[in-house]
Amino acid sequence: MWKEITDAKYIDGYKMFLLFNDGQKRVFDFLPLIEHYPVFKPLLDLNLFKAFTITDTLEWDNGNIDIAPEYIYENGVKA
Repeated sequence: MWKEITDAKYIDGYKMFLLFNDGQKRVFDFLPLIEHYPVFKPLLDLNLFKAFTITDTLEWDNGNIDIAPEYIYENGVKA
């Protein structure tokens, strides 16, 4: 089954609670990605980080920054 994010809630810091189209739930800490990959550096601004939109994944800055939902699914902590 193709993984899609259907709902997301900001928790604190750089953590989010995410719900997937198969009913699975994950908590994901984005800070390691933000610190390691230059494309995510703008998300250090918490206001921008909190201003995500949900398509089939999470997007920021009008789609200029996004992340594969499969990555979050496989690397997030089951909630």
